[in-house]
Amino acid sequence: MTNQSDPKQTSSSAAATESGLSGSQAGGSIPFVLFASAVTAIGGFLFGYDTAVINGANTYLQSHFALDPERDSMWIGLATASAIYGCVPGAMFAGFFSDKFGRRRVLFFCAILFALSAILSAIPQTFSQFIAARVLSGIAIGISSMICPVYIAEIAPAKWRGRLGALFQLGIVTGIFLTLFINQWIQKSGDTNWNTDYGWRWMLAGEAVPAFVFLFLLFPIPESPRWLIQVGREEKARHILNRVGGEAHAELEIAAVKQVLAQEEGTIGELFSEHYRLPLLIALVLTIGAQFSGINSIMYYSTEIFKNATGNANAAFTASVWIGLINFLATFGAILFVDKAGRKPLLLLGNAFQVCALLIVGVIFANNPHAPALLWFVLLYIVAFALAMGPLPWIICSEIFPAKLRGRAMSISACSVWVACLIVAQTFPVLLKLIGPAKTFWIYAACSGLAFLFILFRFPETKGRTLEEIELSWKKK
Repeated sequence: MTNQSDPKQTSSSAAATESGLSGSQAGGSIPFVLFASAVTAIGGFLFGYDTAVINGANTYLQSHFALDPERDSMWIGLATASAIYGCVPGAMFAGFFSDKFGRRRVLFFCAILFALSAILSAIPQTFSQFIAARVLSGIAIGISSMICPVYIAEIAPAKWRGRLGALFQLGIVTGIFLTLFINQWIQKSGDTNWNTDYGWRWMLAGEAVPAFVFLFLLFPIPESPRWLIQVGREEKARHILNRVGGEAHAELEIAAVKQVLAQEEGTIGELFSEHYRLPLLIALVLTIGAQFSGINSIMYYSTEIFKNATGNANAAFTASVWIGLINFLATFGAILFVDKAGRKPLLLLGNAFQVCALLIVGVIFANNPHAPALLWFVLLYIVAFALAMGPLPWIICSEIFPAKLRGRAMSISACSVWVACLIVAQTFPVLLKLIGPAKTFWIYAACSGLAFLFILFRFPETKGRTLEEIELSWKKK
């Protein structure tokens, strides 16, 4: 073991951390970390695929199960939202199990659950069987929303953590975008009768392919080194950290993790103690604020919004494709700038543009909802969201909590995402009917404005700091 009191070694360790542990300079392997992070981000792809696939399958499965839009509207709504109901318990319990059994085992379970739910969703004999399968898929989504960001944060070097963490959001938007075309390709493979009998089944079953790829690629990736240190498997952790950043990095990280672990109780009550009230508040504001900015109203109802605004179904579909494409491309901006500009500047910039875009969208709806500018300002909102409030809450929530509680704390954050998502999905149609689209989007603008103010005055920058440095900083406040 390297002598921690050796000043040359300490200097070398500090230099390695300062340089971002770039490959051969620090004796580590950034390709190794990138591979592990990219594999984990497939969980985000499955998250996105599963979220979006129901939109293409919905019409045909309604016909298959003889659901009437007038008589069975509640059941049709359940078919669409059933996966979301599974997300809450999935996210809630994944943290406990990941803290107890390890991040990697939970990733394996998540992959198996995605594959199983895809198959079961495609072969139901009754509508209740279909709902049960979709709830199962929601549990998988909830697990992935908790475990994937945590795993990436715990294996990534500090200088790369933001970019690698943003891969999870890139996986989500890629899954959403590609599913649009997968559904269309399957739909064109047969007539209406074929789609009613089989097409929707193939749409749902298609998820099993990336799920099995995910499962296969999980075998070569390691367990989280920080979790291994937490459970006393220090030598195994050292081996993994050597591959990440070299021997100097390994010794520095092990010493830092052991230092913070010695100061933690590891009880859930500690999470609500004075030291961790601010990080818990940050997590809730970011996750709930992202949903209350109205993103899922646009993602779930974009075709309907533009159809009502333009009176043209084809134009509405084209507009929805543009939204998906811009969301996908703008996420690369977050990957490029999150570790250069920092989390706080991106969050402030993104929320500022969200406020402006949503205010103007409301003005357009109030004055001339058929104006072509409607699409442009919706796209501006999508760009702003994809640069900041889309990927950054996942990254930040995986950074700010203490080691022994990281899994359970991330479960609280992920649960808040899905509860907020349900609230927005359920209230958006009601708000449209009661107060109209203009005031609805102004409410979303106000929520983005409140998030901006909180970030401006209460959020500390986490760029370039190790997880242990961030944790210790809460106790200094």
